[in-house]
Amino acid sequence: MSIRLSIVLHTHMPYVEGFGTWPFGEEWLWEAIATSYLPLLDLLDERPGRMTLSITPVLADQLEADGVLERCLAFLRDVRPASHALDLAEAPSAALEYSAARYAQAAAALERRGDLLDAFAPHVSWTSSATHAVLPLLATDAGVRLQVETGVEAFRTRFGTWDGGFWLPECAHAPWLDRLLAEAGVHVTCVDWTDVLGPDDHAPRLSAAGIALLPLDRAAIDRVWAPDGYPAHGAYRDTRRLTARAHQAWAVDGTPYDPDRAAEQAAADARDFLWHLQRDTLVAFDTELFGHHWHEGVTFLRAVLEQADAAGVELAPPVVEDPRPAPDPPPTSWGNGRDLRTWSGELAWAQRAAELAALGGAASERALRELLALQSSDWAFLIDAGTAGDYPRERFEGHRAAFLAALAGEGAPELRNLAPRPAKWAFVQP
Repeated sequence: MSIRLSIVLHTHMPYVEGFGTWPFGEEWLWEAIATSYLPLLDLLDERPGRMTLSITPVLADQLEADGVLERCLAFLRDVRPASHALDLAEAPSAALEYSAARYAQAAAALERRGDLLDAFAPHVSWTSSATHAVLPLLATDAGVRLQVETGVEAFRTRFGTWDGGFWLPECAHAPWLDRLLAEAGVHVTCVDWTDVLGPDDHAPRLSAAGIALLPLDRAAIDRVWAPDGYPAHGAYRDTRRLTARAHQAWAVDGTPYDPDRAAEQAAADARDFLWHLQRDTLVAFDTELFGHHWHEGVTFLRAVLEQADAAGVELAPPVVEDPRPAPDPPPTSWGNGRDLRTWSGELAWAQRAAELAALGGAASERALRELLALQSSDWAFLIDAGTAGDYPRERFEGHRAAFLAALAGEGAPELRNLAPRPAKWAFVQP
């Protein structure tokens, strides 16, 4: 009897379209397209239906924004070749030649595919909240409805039929959310209940509102994602040691990067991952881990899919069979401490204050869009991680000022493509 492995990939980028380029801003999106989304799409096309994919509305908003893909293509065709040429002139290496070739391949793939939302459409089945808000930290039912209903309607508008799969941003869950999720049509989602149920209990749960809550297998995830997980192995490309023009030319063990050696390591790690599976398992990852943060990540995924049959593992979407009643735990997440501490500081208070200020139906669509931008989980996460300088705080303060201006009926810079269809009816519904 085979073991069922369900892999959920959560695809998300903060709204950077039109808000800076380098070192923080749109280049984040362009790099994710080049190094993660395009290689992953090739794998999804080759082996459809083997993994479950979500795309956040805020990412989809950017992928369909006017000029984004053209600017990405210019980055791949002009900026990256020029920067590689400068590095190669100073220190010629096979690793830099390989890096330059990968960007050229990405440019050709982007030109061939064109509309990335069309390319993702056959594979995406789950949606998420509009701008990746940490839902248990919102102040009101109306605020949750605004985020969730906007996300659901955005999915239906873009992709058609939706079967009720919903990614909770940061896996942040609290039992009081379940009724609101059910009202929006959500049927199934993932939770990290390692500290609630223990590390060995991954049986599906059913909430009183009828939401299937699927506990993640943290041990299986950590074999990939922990600080000492697979990407830390010496053969893989070091994504932190960079050349003068921010290219990656070394392996984790300090030697010049060798893609063939790294591919062998990815195949070995895929065998190890499958070998450790002892029961039906649900794992979830940020899509951008594969290719963007872990250069060989898509190669690893391909090896898992190729080796699964021989290992007695069936790759299939999550299935809810004989769910047990759900417990009533405090709020949980897959963040630090598996609670809400990463996102529950000063920004959360300002987000709730803005949400309460918008209550009563007086907020314009312009104000609601700025509120959605303000509620993104990314700003608090980036501040907590300390990896993006002043950019996240500047973005947060900018959206708060624009929200207050819009609420007062004053002019404010227009958000170009974020949440073009906010579900205002959901926000004012009692």
